[in-house]
Amino acid sequence: MRKILLTVLLTGAVGASLTSFVAPAPGPARTVVASPVDHSAYERLLKKYVNDKGLVNYKAWKNDQKELNQYLEQLSKNPPAASWSKAEQMAYWINAYNAYTIRLILDHYPVGSIKDIGSKIQIPLVTTPWAAEFFSIGGQKMSLDDIEHNRLRKQYDDPRVHFALVCASISCPRLRREAYTPAQLDRQLDEQGRDFLNNPAKNKVGKSEAQLSKYFDWYKGDWTGNGQSVAKWVNRYSATKMSADAKVSYLDYNWNLNAQ
Repeated sequence: MRKILLTVLLTGAVGASLTSFVAPAPGPARTVVASPVDHSAYERLLKKYVNDKGLVNYKAWKNDQKELNQYLEQLSKNPPAASWSKAEQMAYWINAYNAYTIRLILDHYPVGSIKDIGSKIQIPLVTTPWAAEFFSIGGQKMSLDDIEHNRLRKQYDDPRVHFALVCASISCPRLRREAYTPAQLDRQLDEQGRDFLNNPAKNKVGKSEAQLSKYFDWYKGDWTGNGQSVAKWVNRYSATKMSADAKVSYLDYNWNLNAQ
């Protein structure tokens, strides 16, 4: 009897053990989202071809485009996903804008200005270099205008992007010798603001009078949203503070190529 009882107990224990290892029933399929892209290859290129003034050696870069093309292919195949953080998405789009601008210049180099690319008579948002759909991201044909206006300005409401986007011109902000990254994005954008506002070639700030970059005129609505003002944004980064009622004019924009 004890032998029979032991057999029953052992059988029950083995059965329970087997039951505990049965795989759970399959649930709904999970969507696998691509991880944020690695911008380190792009950063290596920036350190190689951009000097500390933000000027680019396009002539040398023209003969060494393989790694840039590989980076752009990575961007093309890995568009930002909803699961990415705001910083991950913004860093992606800023790097994409600057890298594809370099691609555009290299495709037409030698050229004296980005405005020399395309038709001689240019209609804003229609036939300018920024409106040309010369690349694809996530299978969608896109332009530099798409990135700036439909992604960065429209989706993230952070005027500091104007300190980071570089349209290959002398009056643009300085092109950093490093890629924008999610972890460092706030610091990088603030550094760009200080660099831009304290560069007398781009902004001349005085207490009662200021000659500012046309960015503060072209994108005035960005700077005055959320209870802000042009003066508040300028004073956030400028060593010299302008008064709220300072006389403001705008410097001529230098479209010459930001080349070494």
